[in-house]
Amino acid sequence: MKNVTRTICLTLALFLGSVGTGCGPDFNKGVAAYESGDFATALGEFRPLAEQGDADAQYNLGVMYEKGRGVPQDDKIALKWFTLAAEQGYARAQHNLGVMYANGEGVPQDDKTALKWYTLAAEQGHADAQYNLGLMYEKGQGVPQDDKSALKWYTLAAEQGLADAQYSLGVMYANGYGVPEDDKSALKWYTLAAEQGDAFAQYNLGVMYYEGLGVPQDDKSALKWFTLSAEQGYARAQNNLGVMYYNGEGVIKDNVYAHMWGNIAASNGLEKAVEFRDWVGEKMTPSQLETSQRIAGECVRKQYKGC
Repeated sequence: MKNVTRTICLTLALFLGSVGTGCGPDFNKGVAAYESGDFATALGEFRPLAEQGDADAQYNLGVMYEKGRGVPQDDKIALKWFTLAAEQGYARAQHNLGVMYANGEGVPQDDKTALKWYTLAAEQGHADAQYNLGLMYEKGQGVPQDDKSALKWYTLAAEQGLADAQYSLGVMYANGYGVPEDDKSALKWYTLAAEQGDAFAQYNLGVMYYEGLGVPQDDKSALKWFTLSAEQGYARAQNNLGVMYYNGEGVIKDNVYAHMWGNIAASNGLEKAVEFRDWVGEKMTPSQLETSQRIAGECVRKQYKGC
């Protein structure tokens, strides 16, 4: 029911929403204009610098075209400016090029070229590129599948505080992928990601407390982390909350709340929650079922917070 998942929580990191900060009065004027929402002025400052070969300006111009800020959105032009900056060794542009090739944005999808640009950025210490490179090694995209290389790059990104990498590292330690299985290390990395709000890490941390993996068994801590994950809409955590309410684990037994959470998880697409909800419902009175349906609706309207 509550095994630690292998699932990698996110796919490729998205483009940066902010521009880079280089130097020079014209460049700084462009940055100030961009940050204030005056994209026309920002464009006017960045374009001449970019055409003169300024890598910061080239990167920023790429961001503006990718986001459609001050110009029509155009992935091909974004790709052009990111490429010019990347060829000068600009790590953020290299990372964004990797994203574009991986997703086929402005260019045919090409994992090997994505891998090339992620590697160049990752070797400069870019955390998102390190994470995405780890993901490609783990999935065997553009490169032979290699858990040890995935572990290496996830570790470098996780040590910089990237929650996605911390979660993925926790999964690898929990399952013994590329490293001997180590529940205590998994717990450490899940905790770091969970404290940053990662719903998948919160769920897996709840599993570890519930099962007593790498930590003394603790229903109240399990309930805490399942709740935080459930409040972000994660159906498996919502269903587990229902189970804990039904069993009275870490909380007073309450079939109404057990049914409510099972119902919410089922509405979010978790098939096994349908069976659990209906099974609990068979043990409830019509009045209790009515109450459960009502508070489930209220919980959804509150976006699962404080239910």
